[in-house]
Amino acid sequence: MTNRALRIGLVGYGFMGRAHSNAYKRVNDFFDLQYRPVLKAVCGRNRDNLEQFGAQWGYESIEADWTALVRRPDIDVIDIASPNHTHAEIASAAASAGKIVLCEKPLARDLTDAARMVEAVEYARVPNMVWYNYRRVPAVTLAKQLIDEGRLGRIFHYRTKFLQDWTMSRDLPQGGQALWRLDAEAAGSGVTGDLLAHCIDTAIWLNGPVHQVTATTETFIKERRHQKSGQVEPVRIDDASAFLARFDNGCLGTFEATRFARGHKALYTFEVNGESGSLAWDLHDLHRLQFFDHRDESKLRGWRSIHVTDGDHPYMSHWWVPGLQIGYEHTFIHQMADFLQSIASGTPITPSFRDALATEKVTSAVLKSARSGKWEVCN
Repeated sequence: MTNRALRIGLVGYGFMGRAHSNAYKRVNDFFDLQYRPVLKAVCGRNRDNLEQFGAQWGYESIEADWTALVRRPDIDVIDIASPNHTHAEIASAAASAGKIVLCEKPLARDLTDAARMVEAVEYARVPNMVWYNYRRVPAVTLAKQLIDEGRLGRIFHYRTKFLQDWTMSRDLPQGGQALWRLDAEAAGSGVTGDLLAHCIDTAIWLNGPVHQVTATTETFIKERRHQKSGQVEPVRIDDASAFLARFDNGCLGTFEATRFARGHKALYTFEVNGESGSLAWDLHDLHRLQFFDHRDESKLRGWRSIHVTDGDHPYMSHWWVPGLQIGYEHTFIHQMADFLQSIASGTPITPSFRDALATEKVTSAVLKSARSGKWEVCN
C-alpha cells in the first residue's frame, strides 16, 4: 500500500518529544494506514541538544525559531511538545497558517489560553488533537466499552489518584529547561494541571462531564531557588491537590494528586462503581482490567482480572500473540494511528482541543475552589 506523506514539524525535544517521535516512526510498522508521518523538522532553543535529538530520531532538519517552522510550506502538522505557556501562541499561529495542530497535555497554561486555542483551530477549521494518551491504553479503552455497553449500570462513584515523589527535596530548584513544571509562569499550576489533568480527562471520557468541585491544594516547600535568576523565590505551584466532584450523571468523584507521596513514581489508578458492577485499573499493571459483575451466579461472584492482550481486545490485534504485553509508549502509537485514520476518513479525532477545554474548565474550577473554599461550577 502506498502511503501519503504527512510532514511533521515538532516543537520541543524533551520527554514528550521523544514519545511523540517514537509514535511517528513506528505507527506504520503495525497499522495499515493511508498516511505516513515524515519527520520533517524539529524545533527548539538549544542548538546542540536540538541537533543531537534531530540526528537520533531521524528528523530531516532543525529550526531554532518556531515561527519559521510554522511558515514552512513543507510542513503539514505542527506538534507542540513544549512548556505549557508556549502552547497558545504556537497553536494559534499554526492554525492561522492552515496547519494541522497537535498539542501535548494540558491544552494550555490556563483557561484563557485554552479558550483562545479552541477558537483559533475552529475558526481555521483545521484538524486538531491533544495527546491524552491514557485513553489509548487497551485496558482503559476496554473499560470505556464496558461502561458504554451498560455493564456497570448507573454509576455512583468514580475515584482516582496520581501519585509521585520527585519534587520532595528542598534542594530541587524551580524553573529552567528540565524543571519548568515547578515554575508557575511556565506551567500555570502544579499537579492540578499536570497529573490531575490526566485523571480528569479519563474521567470525563468514561463517565461524562463534571458539574462542580470543591478542592484543596498545598505547596509544602514554599521557596526554591530559581534556575534562571539564581535567587530564592516563592513557589507558586501546587505540590498536592485533592477535590470532590459531582458529575452531570449524579455520580460522586474523588480525585487526588501529589508529588509528595514517598515511594511512588507514577501511581495512576481509577475505580468506577455502578449498580450492576465495578471496574478498576492501575498504570503499574496497565495491561490488566479488574472487573466485578454482580449479575454473575452468587457462588462464583467476585472480582476478575482480565489480561488485556487478546486479539479481540482494543488495539491488540496489531501487536503480538495473546498473552504478550505492550507498554506506555504504545499508547502514543495507538493515538497516532487513530489520528491518521481520522485524517483519511475526514472524521474528527478525540480528544480535540474542544474536548480538552472541558478538562481545563475543571482544573480552573479546582484552583478557584482551593482559593475560595467553596463549591465551584466547571464552566
